[in-house]
Amino acid sequence: MSLMHPDETETQFEERWYGFMNEMRERFGKKPDLNALLLLIGVQELGQGAGPFTKEQKQDLMHIATCRLFSLSGYYELEQVDEEGWPHFRLVKPVPFASLKEQERMLKWHILEYFAEMEG
Repeated sequence: MSLMHPDETETQFEERWYGFMNEMRERFGKKPDLNALLLLIGVQELGQGAGPFTKEQKQDLMHIATCRLFSLSGYYELEQVDEEGWPHFRLVKPVPFASLKEQERMLKWHILEYFAEMEG
């Protein structure tokens, strides 16, 4: 499974990722790791402001982010938003098994697509 723009080489993908990370560093004053990006996306999707959140809520926010990201490829879909405003997703089709390196790459690709969608 190739998660790249048509005609995008691995080098072009890496350049897109590094450009994005430089933008994030400029925006936040430091380079975020993948967990920080997931938390940021989860907070964005929840839409209730920046917290404070408990450790468990932060884990839930990262789960929301992962589901939202993988909804871009049709793996998850929003099932409902509960009475407290928290989105709940359901698995539509299994995410393909991948090595840790492939999982990280899939996550990066989805993060790039998510932010491109937010800007577009």
